[in-house]
Amino acid sequence: MGVAFRPGISSRRLVLLLALYFFLVLNLPLTTRLMGILEGLDGVSAGFVLSIPVFFVACLNVLFTLVAVKYLEKGIFIALLLLSSAVSYAMFEYGVVFDRNMMATIMQTHQGEAKSYLNGASVLWFVLTGVLPALLVARVRIEHGGWLKDVLWKGVSVLGSLAAIGVIAAGYYQDYASVGRNHNYLKQLIIPTYYLSSASGYIHQTYLKEALPWRTLGEDASVSRPHHNHKPNLLVLMVGETARGMNFELNGYPRDTNAFTRGQGVVSFQSVSSCGTATAVSVPCMFSRQSRSEYDAERSERQDNLLDVLSHAGLDITWLDNDGGCKGVCDRVASQAFHPEDGGPLCDGDYCQDGVMLDPLRQVLDRPGSQDRVLVLHLVGSHGPTYYQRYPAEFAHFTPDCQRSDIQNCSARELVNTYDNTLYYTDYIISRVLQELKQRQSEWNTGLIYLSDHGESLGENGLYLHGMPYALAPEQQTRVPLLMWLSGELERENRLDHRCLQQEASAGQFSHDNLFDSVLGLMGVSTQVYRPGLDMLAPCRAG
Repeated sequence: MGVAFRPGISSRRLVLLLALYFFLVLNLPLTTRLMGILEGLDGVSAGFVLSIPVFFVACLNVLFTLVAVKYLEKGIFIALLLLSSAVSYAMFEYGVVFDRNMMATIMQTHQGEAKSYLNGASVLWFVLTGVLPALLVARVRIEHGGWLKDVLWKGVSVLGSLAAIGVIAAGYYQDYASVGRNHNYLKQLIIPTYYLSSASGYIHQTYLKEALPWRTLGEDASVSRPHHNHKPNLLVLMVGETARGMNFELNGYPRDTNAFTRGQGVVSFQSVSSCGTATAVSVPCMFSRQSRSEYDAERSERQDNLLDVLSHAGLDITWLDNDGGCKGVCDRVASQAFHPEDGGPLCDGDYCQDGVMLDPLRQVLDRPGSQDRVLVLHLVGSHGPTYYQRYPAEFAHFTPDCQRSDIQNCSARELVNTYDNTLYYTDYIISRVLQELKQRQSEWNTGLIYLSDHGESLGENGLYLHGMPYALAPEQQTRVPLLMWLSGELERENRLDHRCLQQEASAGQFSHDNLFDSVLGLMGVSTQVYRPGLDMLAPCRAG
């Protein structure tokens, strides 16, 4: 039997071909952005423009030469091709940036969420730009000389590339420096260096770095209610997902996305910014004692949060989760998660719609007990890209909607319609929770706060979804809705002026930083960690 022919190629030539391929194909998000920048500049040198591909190919050639270790290089290059293909698609189609926060989001993504990104376009891209080149690398026979010859050729290749980089730097340093300084984000688009650096940083901080000692906060917490009316307080805190404040009717949006809560006495805070642009950051941050400017994920994970402080004060805390997990926030309180694989009319195997939480909500509300109570509902809300799966068919209020996951291929009208339908359904869920609370006012002083974790891009400036680095993120990803409803007795116990509250909500500037202290103040919890300056209700309290 004859031996099957396997084409051969020297290691150095394979490395150079891969460097060319990565620049010309997989770095399409970078080159597209660069072309747009260069077209907007006056008097750009032709030599500078022509040097760009040489510069990047030389840099990639150095990188790939250094990792081209005999017996390991084939596996390394196959892995890089497959990973880089997926990264390239997300960056090119959705404008995603793979920084450390995005790595945390990826690691916390559940199966249903991951499947929602699979569609014909993404699979075709992955096959053509990742799988096929990887198969070619797997098939080819990589030729090596003796170890000394390999070392010499690697040295020549690296030195030649460095020489090319040096010549380009000598001739066009000012051009590169100017573009890089004015568009610093470009480094975040380079494949594979930036996502590999982000992944390395995430792995080091999460798995390799020694954990900080635990920091207990608010052990002195106690309930202090000088105007007690002999009824316990009951607060439902609804944590929304991917809702953007500018699409709320109560914030001036010209569509009836708040058709169910309009006229229900709900106060909408008009200008609220999120702590992050991804759930993995925003949810732990909003419940943390840290503000956005000082937020550190490692420190947050190793200290008590808002729910812990409320527990120290003796409150009964429960977390109901329909969004793939509480990101560590509910680890020390009673919790219940809803799993799509459990089935039911509101679950499709990948996600459950938020109505699945209404019956468990009633069970928690009806649970006997006289303690003050806080119930957190973590919604799946408007999570994309499969927006159309977040609401039942009867809530397709705005049509035609976008019935697909490759949302960039829907019209702008269809995409906005399907997104607004998710908000319409969320508003319905909020109204149902309000109904439950209003029915229990004879037994409890009741209140509701709804606050989304972050917003969403819907194709504005070519961006989709969320997760942009905060410094680069558009307002669509950082401006979030915050709704509040308080029963008359809870307002009176807090000595709140309702008209003042409405004025503050209309004119004030707020953020996730305000949640921690506002909930402590509303529930009458006294502790040294309370900061009255961040309590958004404090200006409207009498005396």
